[in-house]
Amino acid sequence: MDEVLIASVLASTLRVSAPLLLCAMAGVLSERAGVVDLGLEGKMLLAAFAAAATAAVTHSTGLGLLAAIVVACFASLLHGFACVSNRGDQVVSGVALNMIAAGLTVVLGIAWFQQGGQTPPIEADVRLTALAPGFAEPQAGQWWASVVGHGLLSHNVLVYVAFLMVAAVWFFLERTRPGLRLRAVGENPAMVEAAGMSVQGLRYQALLMNGVLCGLAGAYLTLAQNASFSPNMTAGRGFIALAAMIFGKWKPLPTLGACLLFGFLDAVAIRMQGVQLPAALGGGEVPVQLIQALPYILTVVLLAGFIGSAIAPKALGRPYVKER
Repeated sequence: MDEVLIASVLASTLRVSAPLLLCAMAGVLSERAGVVDLGLEGKMLLAAFAAAATAAVTHSTGLGLLAAIVVACFASLLHGFACVSNRGDQVVSGVALNMIAAGLTVVLGIAWFQQGGQTPPIEADVRLTALAPGFAEPQAGQWWASVVGHGLLSHNVLVYVAFLMVAAVWFFLERTRPGLRLRAVGENPAMVEAAGMSVQGLRYQALLMNGVLCGLAGAYLTLAQNASFSPNMTAGRGFIALAAMIFGKWKPLPTLGACLLFGFLDAVAIRMQGVQLPAALGGGEVPVQLIQALPYILTVVLLAGFIGSAIAPKALGRPYVKER
């Protein structure tokens, strides 16, 4: 395997993994606080639409990012109002949020832009570009410029933010007092209440941090990866991030490995399109449908194999009723 292929697969793996990482870290924060979040997909979709619509109208990258974060935080607070304040079913609330997002983004897109649910293309100078554009293409015969330059240094700022968030979430949960309180809420909320802290307040704090990360994940899809918003463009990434989080046992570092695994599989699938099968296997090209289904097949396999053995926070999914 030459350096050009290695660099291309490495770069694609990091780019594909970035929104998964942001979304998975959002899920880690909310679920370690005891709130099941099946609405990751919907929050990311709403944020992607908000970022694309705002950036296309205002021609501002900053306003697009801000709009994505605000919308995702509002969706998180809506989820919290349903299942934290009113003790509703957290799974139902998350599924409802996904359904609302899928329909609302299309309706608003048609009403505002009359383009079948899509937004206008985002201008090139508004989109997030590589921090080191000199490494945009891998160079044959130049190992450092290809593998290190193109593979690691040719990305936009949100890719690096995604990987920094893994370290930040780990440090927050494992080495800070607020992180310890958040973990305690997910394990024993009655003890937290007895210590004089608000269980609802801490869970809302976790949901707000969750919303910020989901907002960044959605903004990445439209401001960095694609040129505009299209209906259901998240394509199940929220559920893949959820599977990565479960596979990582609700811990940031193992979740990072799971997201990189999904990203690598997706990157390899892209490279396999058009590849000819050996004659012993019947020849012809590798079926595109099979390639596109590989990340989702892996999601099902991981969930089937690990969801029963993974140890979730003890209070996860259980609404807390204050004792009198």
